[in-house]
Amino acid sequence: MMIEKAIEKICQQQKGIEDTAAYCVGEQLKDIIRTAPGAAELVFKDLDVKEMSIIECEKKIKALADRRHNKNRGNFAFVSPKEADGIIREFYGIPDAEFTQENTVEPNNKDSSAIIDLDSFL
Repeated sequence: MMIEKAIEKICQQQKGIEDTAAYCVGEQLKDIIRTAPGAAELVFKDLDVKEMSIIECEKKIKALADRRHNKNRGNFAFVSPKEADGIIREFYGIPDAEFTQENTVEPNNKDSSAIIDLDSFL
């Protein structure tokens, strides 16, 4: 299955970088590909390109944190998990979570108007 193959590639990139921000990007990317249709295929291909590694993706997140740090916040810079999710999705070309949830159709329900309210028969 493609999800397992993509996760294996992420795990390979995580070797030797445990306890780093890039490792955490890998963990969040695994969560994303488990829930976003088609994401595993995109990520699987992208991870073969050095410029698309989890380390390079983490640099995009760090850039946001650094910009915030420069806005007189002292020695603290923070990127929320939701913001990191957005950066990761943009980096790998994965649609937003809200977009995929809104456009996901249940397997046995092709049209939401096909729902029958049993109370209307009573």
